[in-house]
Amino acid sequence: MAYRALRAGLEALYVRRLARKLEGKPRPRHVAIMLDGNRRWARGAGHDDVREGYRVGGAKVGDFLRWCDAADIEHVTLWMLSDDNLHRPPAELGPLLEIIEETVASICAADEDWRIDVIGALDLLPGDTARALKAAVAGTTGRTGLKVDVAVGYGGRREIIDAVRSAFDKHMSAGGDPRELAENFDLHHISDNLYSPAAADTDFIIRTSGEQRLSGFLLWQSAYAEVHFVEVLWPAFRQIDLLRALRSYAVRDRRYGR
Repeated sequence: MAYRALRAGLEALYVRRLARKLEGKPRPRHVAIMLDGNRRWARGAGHDDVREGYRVGGAKVGDFLRWCDAADIEHVTLWMLSDDNLHRPPAELGPLLEIIEETVASICAADEDWRIDVIGALDLLPGDTARALKAAVAGTTGRTGLKVDVAVGYGGRREIIDAVRSAFDKHMSAGGDPRELAENFDLHHISDNLYSPAAADTDFIIRTSGEQRLSGFLLWQSAYAEVHFVEVLWPAFRQIDLLRALRSYAVRDRRYGR
């Protein structure tokens, strides 16, 4: 008991120290994070049911958003479920979707000014899940604080395909000739039709669990993003880990391809 209290006190001191060192340093406007390692954490913690990892990971989301708020981040994208994950066995997918619903409902109901949207191929989700997610985020409309995109049933390739389709649908619905659009198709036709079209490109992507790949996350928006891989499994992620990641970002020379 005394050891835990001492450790918590030391961590709080270190957090304040890191935060002070970041004052006045470059920081990302848009942080995207891949919440990876829930099942490995559960097994490592001795749980027979890996869903416990997702429960603990879901409970971490609200804390993470508060840490981003404290660090003056303007926009956060959380990747909670890929479109590939939708092919998992129903016995595994069903409980996972329930935890995602509970997590989204929790952060939407939090006493915070967060503006929350769900992005992804929601038409691929079970109807009850899609409706529950949409109902939860509807309650955050009109808020002006931290922008939060929760990626569920999300795939970067699928998003680009859907953006192209949307651009053509809009053009033809307005009476336009698809051949004309094809001839004049440009970058903005995709950017304007992404799942979160008003969002700025991401500056910084964090992936937990030690995996060193992006797995199609925000393919379009991450063209010039800095990437940070951390060994920590998502349920064990701490404010210290976020501040260390931001410290890494602060010393990088962003060249934007130049």
